[in-house]
Amino acid sequence: MGKATYKDAGVDLEIYEQSMARLPRLMGRTYSPRVIRLDGGFAGLFQLDFASKLFARNYQDPVLVSCTDGVGTKLKVATEAGVHHTVGIDLVAMSVNDALCCGAEPLFFLDYVAMSHDDPELLEQIVSGISAGCLQSDCALLGGETAIMPDLYNRGDYDLAGFCVGVVERKKVIDGRAIAAGDTLLGVASSGFHSNGYSLVRRVVFDIAQHKINDHIDELGKTVAEVLLEPTQIYVRGVRQLLAHYPVKNVVHGIAHITGGGLFENLERILPTGARAVIRRDSWPVPKAFRWLQRLGEIEEAEMERVFNMGIGLVVAVSAYYADSVRQQLASTGLESWPIGHIAEGERGVVWG
Repeated sequence: MGKATYKDAGVDLEIYEQSMARLPRLMGRTYSPRVIRLDGGFAGLFQLDFASKLFARNYQDPVLVSCTDGVGTKLKVATEAGVHHTVGIDLVAMSVNDALCCGAEPLFFLDYVAMSHDDPELLEQIVSGISAGCLQSDCALLGGETAIMPDLYNRGDYDLAGFCVGVVERKKVIDGRAIAAGDTLLGVASSGFHSNGYSLVRRVVFDIAQHKINDHIDELGKTVAEVLLEPTQIYVRGVRQLLAHYPVKNVVHGIAHITGGGLFENLERILPTGARAVIRRDSWPVPKAFRWLQRLGEIEEAEMERVFNMGIGLVVAVSAYYADSVRQQLASTGLESWPIGHIAEGERGVVWG
């Protein structure tokens, strides 16, 4: 019997080095002047403020905001389709959109990629998407970890986790406490299923309807892969511009990222005691993809609303006086929105009205 090697155990260090050599370019394109280069270091360095007076942020009482999330079983769809860059965008979106809900500016992002075996091309595809998501979010891809675990994952399988750190002045933290009766609720359009409910999506599309990944769906004008791998909308630039336009807290009172649990569960998270969110049915157009899935699986309406965003990826609670102006600001950045409800006095929660 020959001597045991790491390669025989499933980890090829030479291929791993090839994989790592592909990443610095993808990371470097996301760097701002606030990133302090430490090539080959054990950690990433990021300066909170600029030394230059011209670009100084001049923080008075900065609060760091941190978020983490993954992509879930949408990765199974990516693997089936052989398309891996879009889930990298999803990974960034799920965390930076959460950070936005506090009014934070995303600063930097870290990723964790767990794979069955070294695959330089696959890793490059994944990280190219993460890099693209960071560019959309104006944050730096500061570092990450690639773990090769042949005994935990089947060959070709992988998992992703992402971590975002942002900053906001304490006096500008958006925590929902300013939400009050009379506020208007603006629903901002999602780009589709985002990264939630994919265990149900895959069950319906592939098991019940027996669709194949490259089947063309005439009513949607896309293939199954194109519909299911549409990246999660990143709201950073639109919301950051909105907050900069209205720097005082009496305009934007609360922001909710609509993820797993749907509109009701996520909106309720930001409501203060005594505030009741009243949502009007049919106040926004539900994208065709949701109705297509619902019909395929004969899914009840309540289940759809509990699992999916139904076309609303973000809800912004604003002073009613500024609602039209806020919609115009969002539209100027390419984000469509609709007045979908209001805040009333009553028991804390969300109801249809």
